[in-house]
Amino acid sequence: MSAEATKNITFPKELLDEVARLTAQYPEGKQKSALLRILHMAQAHFGWLDAPVMDYVARLLHLQPIEVHEVATFYSMYDTKKPGLVKLEVCQTGPCSIEGADKIIRYIEKKLNIKVGETTSDGIFTLKGVECLGACGYAPMLQCGHQYHEHLTEAKVDELIEQYRKNPKANYMEY
Repeated sequence: MSAEATKNITFPKELLDEVARLTAQYPEGKQKSALLRILHMAQAHFGWLDAPVMDYVARLLHLQPIEVHEVATFYSMYDTKKPGLVKLEVCQTGPCSIEGADKIIRYIEKKLNIKVGETTSDGIFTLKGVECLGACGYAPMLQCGHQYHEHLTEAKVDELIEQYRKNPKANYMEY
């Protein structure tokens, strides 16, 4: 995507002020240190990180676009494809896998007729497999917004899906 194509993508003044505040915390030439925070801001503001948004962030930080793309595609917390209204992020690391995370993922895939990384045709649910969510003692678990759902069973998954289908923003806090 060319710089020309990203010219219509801009943060409002208050977010540009925050970018300036964040980047000022680092020595000259080290603005990349603010990248994770600014990607969070961009995702919250624009909804997701498509190529033009990532290119805009690169311009703000005086980085090559590939540097931003590498970071955004590495971390599961960033959405480089438009997500559904509800992101079901299932932990796939060792403790959760031992406690049945893979079974829960397969159950959700079947129930919603999607695979990991996909969004339902109605645009409500996106299923993501993620790395450690720091709740090993509550495995298997998933995160939706800032809400953790622990000790998952198929019955608990059914309840969650029904709750979020009725009201996709119920108990769901934006990042």
